[in-house]
Amino acid sequence: MKSAVERLAVWTALAGGLVLVALVGLTCVSIAGRALSGIGLGPVPGDYELVEIGIGFAVFAALPWCHLNRGNATVELFAPLLGDRLNRALDALIDLAVLAVAALLAWRLAVGMLDKKAFFETTFILGFEIWQAYALCLAGAAVFCVVALWRAGESLAALRGARA
Repeated sequence: MKSAVERLAVWTALAGGLVLVALVGLTCVSIAGRALSGIGLGPVPGDYELVEIGIGFAVFAALPWCHLNRGNATVELFAPLLGDRLNRALDALIDLAVLAVAALLAWRLAVGMLDKKAFFETTFILGFEIWQAYALCLAGAAVFCVVALWRAGESLAALRGARA
């Protein structure tokens, strides 16, 4: 099971990374087009919209991999003083809190997506339906929920194992 969760997190992060690389290329082309407007070129229409949507997806795509590897910021000032059992309890508590935040994010993205879809909101230049951007972010948030659930289960199992 861990292998499946890890693969899911890796592929989601890679998709976010590929989107970032594509956005860098798009931004370079758009800036070059602006610089060469004297010879008839111009910026990529809707480049800001595409960057906004792509960055949103990339952020949510990176969250699962970051959490799976415990890559979030931690302050371990008192950890050496607390002992193994208390540190495991803190890990479990933090992982449960991250699970709650991941579920909240996914829930609110789903509600927002349905709202944007109901009112047919689109971007100004490209006419891209905004609910689709929410759906992309929701996909990353859903994987984040799966990873957070896995991490919380591992932490609780480690805590139970420490008690035995």
